Amino acid sequence: MQTETSKGITTARTVETRKLGPALRFLLALVVAIIVLSPVIWILSISFKPVEEWKADPPTLLPRRPILDNYKVLFRIGNPVGTVQEMVSSAEPVNQALVNSLIIAPVATVASVLIGFCAAYAVSRYRVGGNFMPFFTLTTRMFPPAAFAVPLLFYYSWILRNYLKIKLYDTHLGLILLYTGFTVAFSLWMMKGFIDAVPRHVEEAAILDGASPWRVLFTITLPLVKGGLFATTLFVFILNWTEFLFALEFTSREAITIPVQISRYATAVGEFYGPKAALGIVASIPVVIAGYLIQQHLVTGFTFGMVRE
Repeated sequence: MQTETSKGITTARTVETRKLGPALRFLLALVVAIIVLSPVIWILSISFKPVEEWKADPPTLLPRRPILDNYKVLFRIGNPVGTVQEMVSSAEPVNQALVNSLIIAPVATVASVLIGFCAAYAVSRYRVGGNFMPFFTLTTRMFPPAAFAVPLLFYYSWILRNYLKIKLYDTHLGLILLYTGFTVAFSLWMMKGFIDAVPRHVEEAAILDGASPWRVLFTITLPLVKGGLFATTLFVFILNWTEFLFALEFTSREAITIPVQISRYATAVGEFYGPKAALGIVASIPVVIAGYLIQQHLVTGFTFGMVRE
């Protein structure tokens, strides 16, 4: 009788634990989401605050009087409140920086992923460079970017301009070449892992049917690693979109990007927290859109290829 009672208690506890499981997981996910999103919520709140609120001590969590002046100042829209307008009147509008970023980051991302994909296929299938080739390419990322900044700046602004008559300083092409060169190692490394997982006999069957190596690469291998390609593209795009040091050193006016523009709202006059927060929100929109569009393919891309096999 005692044994049956203890069994009943154990069963009841098991049922209660199973019921609490989803609730605990939801609570844990909620806590993690709050921790992760709290900086974004804070920046979003500051972007709608007037000057007196984003300078207040102690600060307020939510704006008491939400305004759009911080966004209007960025794009020179309408007639914002005088205080904000006067503080950032010397700063350039963000339109040019936004256009530059929307040109440089996507083009450099496509170039990096395309080169990295082809190089990863060569390393994976033909052992180009031996087993140490991927590690060798990653050595370019082991050094701090500042170690390359001064030599490259001298090369861009003096040697190319004066001796070869090529202008790359403060141009879209100059930054695209830099971004591509410094992210292609990541593309190669990530894509090699996905290509290694593709069964060789799938490609061998296509070759026996008369397909050329290029056709095998783009019609057989590429669909199978589509998920990895999208993941690599998103990762490289974020690196290019948020890059600051090279954009600061290799531009002056014509090709400045969003990160450089954000830094210009910190001057001797003071920190323009409102416009900086507003520009941070604007700058995050393309990344959020890209992540939303690509996340549908991150898992389904690779499984689709394997199902077809």
